[in-house]
Amino acid sequence: MPRKSLSDILKNGQQQKLADAWGNTEAAEDFKPLPVGDYIATIEAGELFNAKTKNTAGYKLAFRVVEGEHTGRRFWHDVWLTEAALAMAKRDLLKIGVTSLAQLERPLPQGIVCAVKLVLRRDDDGAEFNRVKRFDVLRVETPKADPFAPASDSVGQAFEPDCQPGKADLPGEAGDAAT
Repeated sequence: MPRKSLSDILKNGQQQKLADAWGNTEAAEDFKPLPVGDYIATIEAGELFNAKTKNTAGYKLAFRVVEGEHTGRRFWHDVWLTEAALAMAKRDLLKIGVTSLAQLERPLPQGIVCAVKLVLRRDDDGAEFNRVKRFDVLRVETPKADPFAPASDSVGQAFEPDCQPGKADLPGEAGDAAT
């Protein structure tokens, strides 16, 4: 198959517009970790995964900053699903209303707004990354209805927490070092 050219994929003067924009645009800097501090962020998603190195099972929460100078930036929190980390996993998951492992296989409700304490960590090769030290659910906002969403049915039932996010009575301190 022959290799495509820009004129093959850009039509109706788009090539000239792109060329003009290219000449007037500075390259973006690489994203660096967010500064250490407190952030207000929504949880956009939760997803089961296995770690790349040791194949450890986990649940990854994706956050997006919604207030302040870094609005729109994303960061992640790994909740490890191992016997050794189970008490901390349950602590974090109870905050967002997860009371059973089966709930991890369904989408999280939208609109979970959290206060998050981010710290900076450095791995063995010197790379810096953010780590969630702690998070607390502030509120659950009702998402705006999507006018183009399909009518709901029983397929792909939504996540329904068994408790209110942030209302769990948890023993211990939420910000301990093993988070």
